[in-house]
Amino acid sequence: MTQITSDLHDLTVAQLATQLRERKVSAVEAAQHFLSRAAIHTKLGAFLDRQPDVTLAQARAADERLAAGNAGPLTGVPLAHKDIFVTRDFATTAGSRMLKGYHSPFDATVVTRLGAGVPGGSPGAGMVTLGKLNCDEFAMGSANENSAYGPVKNPWNLSCTPGGSSGGSAAAVAARLTPAATGTDTGGSIRQPASFCGVTGIKPTYGRASRYGMVAFASSLDQAGPLARSAEDCALLLSAMCGPDPDRDSTSLDVPAEDFSRSLNAELAGLRIGIPAEFFGEGLAPDVRAAVDAALKELEQLGARLVPISLPRTELSIPVYYIIAPAEASSNLSRFDGVKFGFRAKQYTDLNDMYLQTREQGFGDEVKRRIMIGTYVLSHGYYDAYYLQAQKIRRMIADDFQQAFAVCDVIAGPVAPTVAWKLGGHSDPLTDYLADIFTLPASLAGLPGMSLPVGFGAGHLPVGLQLIGNYLTESRLLNVAHRFQQATDWHTAKPQGI
Repeated sequence: MTQITSDLHDLTVAQLATQLRERKVSAVEAAQHFLSRAAIHTKLGAFLDRQPDVTLAQARAADERLAAGNAGPLTGVPLAHKDIFVTRDFATTAGSRMLKGYHSPFDATVVTRLGAGVPGGSPGAGMVTLGKLNCDEFAMGSANENSAYGPVKNPWNLSCTPGGSSGGSAAAVAARLTPAATGTDTGGSIRQPASFCGVTGIKPTYGRASRYGMVAFASSLDQAGPLARSAEDCALLLSAMCGPDPDRDSTSLDVPAEDFSRSLNAELAGLRIGIPAEFFGEGLAPDVRAAVDAALKELEQLGARLVPISLPRTELSIPVYYIIAPAEASSNLSRFDGVKFGFRAKQYTDLNDMYLQTREQGFGDEVKRRIMIGTYVLSHGYYDAYYLQAQKIRRMIADDFQQAFAVCDVIAGPVAPTVAWKLGGHSDPLTDYLADIFTLPASLAGLPGMSLPVGFGAGHLPVGLQLIGNYLTESRLLNVAHRFQQATDWHTAKPQGI
């Protein structure tokens, strides 16, 4: 092997995979390099668990596959998982005290597919796990300040949020602590942190990636996806992550696995990009709008045509989401009661008091807030008035998108109204909720959406462009992003001092 260069961490997933296949660097050397970087940059708060012995054992197994010539396109490439995916060899906490020190007896499907695969069954991609990444507790939040283990810091400005709930994933990729990471997106939790940290992230169509082994927040909304530096990298990762999982996830789509990298170089000539008027209203910060407008002009120069559209129920997405998601969270989190696994209060008088004390001490404020909201809207007398009405409007929001896709191929706009804000800058939870206004509609409709870096706003903080596609059109979204990144270099920018 050649001596590792100091800029190994600046290689993209695709570039590093090529180096590994050509045996210019070994999987063990790559793993050691990134483990060292993670140990140095602990101030970011990105990692919650690292097990170097486990990582290096996986790297040695990857080297054996590479030497035998039966490696896949990602074999030996390091990555880290959001701590919402259960893993046998690393602790899984979901950012909560409720699961402190918990070790799952099995791996999530996404972890298996990206890793070693099923023992005695189909091989996985052979990627090497560096560890588990910090996240908002049970993926509830937009700033990664709700983790029981401390906030994650934005590599571009350590006093700012990296976004949430996949803030640890976005920050680790931006800081070059890992070439790629997994994330989950319930209402924008891949796209928003990707935008705030200047990386690329994609949420596929609901059901594309198995939810088996993903700690549940809102089951009809949760979806796994990758974060990396480029659309090409995301295409490689998504190809390995997706595919039917009927035996373990009943919401998994019966759609064959797809190589999303095959159509990355298609021309954009004739592509119709819908521009929703509702995404460019009063609440959009001028610096964000300027970066997004410049990106749209670049796409026009690449051959795309901008088409005005309307998504009239955009504003309703916030109350609809914050009725449906808490309702599902209230149900999903009822399993954390101190009986079966996880945290249990040390002092209590009887069984009922044990439930009360365990949940009071084990859950953070935001989780308790959403459980209470969800329980309320599902209660007798309020189900019809709130939850049922929210589901009806959710259907209307999905219909709005279908009307828009009758005249356009892709929808584009900002990811968030502003760049990243200061840690602790949103003392009112409602302010955090409002920051999700551009990402929530696609989540409620189950549509694929992604964020790619397109410039900088106030304080030299990254700005992302959101692309939304119709169902199962991830290839088109990735191609648009890839063509844009071939013509620009925003995705290559990196924070100073990292």
